[in-house]
Amino acid sequence: MALALAAALAVLGGAPAPGAAQADDGPVYIVDISGTIDLGLAPYLDRVLGDAEDAGAAAVLVEIDTPGGRLDAVLEMRDALLDSPVRTVAFVDPTAFSAGALVAIACTEIHMTPAGVMGAATPVQGGTGEVADEKTISAVRSTFEATAEQRGRDPQVAGAMVDPDVVVDGLVERGELLTLTTTQAVEFGYADGVASDRAALLSELGLTDSEQVDTSPSLAERLVRLITAPVVASLLLTVGMLALIADLLSGGVGIGVAAGLGLLALFFWGHMLAGLTGWEDVALVVLGLALIAVEVFVVPGFGVPGVLGLVTLLGGAFLAMINRDLDLVTNDDLVRAAVTVGATFVAIVLGLFALLALVSRRPSRSGLILHAHLGVGEPAIERAPGGWLRWFGATGRLPADRATAGSPDDEGTAPAADTTGATKTAGSAGAPPTETDRAPTLVGATGTALSDLRPSGVADIAGERIDVVTLGDYVRRGERIEVIRDDRYRRVVRRIDH
Repeated sequence: MALALAAALAVLGGAPAPGAAQADDGPVYIVDISGTIDLGLAPYLDRVLGDAEDAGAAAVLVEIDTPGGRLDAVLEMRDALLDSPVRTVAFVDPTAFSAGALVAIACTEIHMTPAGVMGAATPVQGGTGEVADEKTISAVRSTFEATAEQRGRDPQVAGAMVDPDVVVDGLVERGELLTLTTTQAVEFGYADGVASDRAALLSELGLTDSEQVDTSPSLAERLVRLITAPVVASLLLTVGMLALIADLLSGGVGIGVAAGLGLLALFFWGHMLAGLTGWEDVALVVLGLALIAVEVFVVPGFGVPGVLGLVTLLGGAFLAMINRDLDLVTNDDLVRAAVTVGATFVAIVLGLFALLALVSRRPSRSGLILHAHLGVGEPAIERAPGGWLRWFGATGRLPADRATAGSPDDEGTAPAADTTGATKTAGSAGAPPTETDRAPTLVGATGTALSDLRPSGVADIAGERIDVVTLGDYVRRGERIEVIRDDRYRRVVRRIDH
């Protein structure tokens, strides 16, 4: 009986750690975790582990030299390591601080260089360097302890790396944060061996003859690292939003809308690959864009739909930068996301104010919906709902040189006599009007739309092709129109219903 029990214990003691696949004749995949851990490293590690599993790899060697990094990124990496059936070997060369310590603990085996160190994993606020709140420390400590326990290591030692209140007899006292040296790691079961370099480690593991597959982040994974940086994320949101709004206000759906949607898609693509964005965040952004479109095309002005649309869109962007597991979201994560969204909001508002100030003082040649819908310089009879643009300098009145030229009356039949006494109407005979004949106005002249006006297009007025723009209404080709405003370079028209 005693011999049988001893044999059983020997078998258990020599069994591989949970999750380790045995394929000693396969290749060894090399993963480099160096520098600050950011969101781009999580999809990179997950991809390599998947490739290694498909190739029947003997092991994945995770070379670690990092001061730490983002908690949400390292949690994704931890889960990928624990879920992988491939033998994973952490090689601490020479530092695995903070988030790097969790990566090492999540591996099947840990090996260190003679001067290696691992630990010091208390979460801190990235902006100030202050220790995180008690709730966050407790959540991170529990994560370290659970990871160590799953890999068969003493969870109390892992907890002491995070919380200075954890005491480990013979290793660390209360009030001290644990950082293990190589000697201490071997003594307390946190290092399975010591090696001076990769070649020595592979020899110790019995994998000297195995093919070595060096890996590096792909272009997409590098883009994720760039896109999820706060400054770049804010720029993508700001430029994307302003491009969308400017193009919509210009009266069409063109390159601005395409560019804006492309930039927003790039933002969400990067954060989705990083494991942050969910479809609910995208749904909020789509709803926000729809509300902004309603504001521009249905109820022009600056009212409830526009405000709600902007708030909804930025709310979706904020959630897209926050980890799905809210219990492990630090104050630093919230502040980082809030600062990014806040900077985006300020930039969008300033951009809109600049656009509106420009539009109100300098009429555009492109037939902006802002001009047609919001009543910049339009006669009072149009009663457009954009009087608030007077804050930016719009007068809402015709210039003095236009005031004497006449304007349409309530019935839509207002002739305009020029200084020579000639009246411009659809029935006027003679040659097409010259520039001199048209001075000072074509107001009151009638014609036919030569193209669909959406709201801009081309019309035949007194036998001449003229670029025109409506008040925002859709006019079909062939319908009769009347000029209600003439800025020489821009004629505003409306449909004649009778």
